[in-house]
Amino acid sequence: MGATGAITDVAGIRIGHVQKSDGGWLSGVTVILPPPGTAGSVDVRGGGPATHETDSLDPTTLSQTVDAVVLTGGSAFGLAAAGGAMRWCEENGRGFPVPGGLVPIVPAAAIFDLGRGGDFSARPGEAMGYAATAAAAEQPEGHDVERGNVGAGTGAAIGRGAYKGGVGTASITLENGVTVGAIAVVNALGLPFDTSRQRVSAVGAEPAPEGPRVPVAAPTDPPPLNTTLVVVATDAVLDTADCKRTASAAHAGLARALAPSHTLADGDTVFALATGAVALDRSTPAARQVSLITLQSAAADVVRLAILDGISRAEAVTTAAGTLGAYGR
Repeated sequence: MGATGAITDVAGIRIGHVQKSDGGWLSGVTVILPPPGTAGSVDVRGGGPATHETDSLDPTTLSQTVDAVVLTGGSAFGLAAAGGAMRWCEENGRGFPVPGGLVPIVPAAAIFDLGRGGDFSARPGEAMGYAATAAAAEQPEGHDVERGNVGAGTGAAIGRGAYKGGVGTASITLENGVTVGAIAVVNALGLPFDTSRQRVSAVGAEPAPEGPRVPVAAPTDPPPLNTTLVVVATDAVLDTADCKRTASAAHAGLARALAPSHTLADGDTVFALATGAVALDRSTPAARQVSLITLQSAAADVVRLAILDGISRAEAVTTAAGTLGAYGR
């Protein structure tokens, strides 16, 4: 299998970013807009999540498709951006049919970036969510994806707030023709995991002397508030239970990319979407197992690549709240 470019290598997936980085702002919204009929689920493993409508993605619930996924800054306040995405979907005929109309299924998750631009009250809302969804819809098939300091990654930080985080993406095409892609918003307590250096502990231990140094937390420091958000997409035919297992397997990519991950102070969340364009081999129970294990292993790999891409694309910023450096540069 070979690595290609972005989550938009999965046919029908479109990405929209809206952000603001002046006037006390350093935040934004990223919307993943899949084709109609896309199946989806989610696995939330961080100890401090800010999420919206994730229960509706449980395989045992009534709804079986996803109309959009919203990734946003602004912590729990920023979840209001999902309302804008829902409004766009309703206006454009996307949603779960109910008597009298449609109810769009739009799950969302937020990172903590409050105050990083200098103004704690500068955070995304309904208008920004609508604009990001409209921006996604306007993109052509297979479009390139902006990375780094864009969308929900605009105010992202890593390494206990020492370095800039951002948006990254990657994709892998398997030998059976299935494409698996991921987009990540990297706002982590930890730093990239490197076996040649020390792991970064939950209290901020240093990498090896030649690498960037992370401040060690004092007992009186405020607790770190962080989250890495991921959407994995594939063109394979999966049901919601398969998507749930894929989201669970993809969390391994976070652990391979970041140290530490899934802490009490992280809201690490992975969504999985399946557009259903390419059938997997399910001719026998053994063939089904091999097909799903191969796809889910690739999901973990592509999540790792997307996270590292987001960190490498992030650029240093200085606001009224301070400076976030570029990791490794």
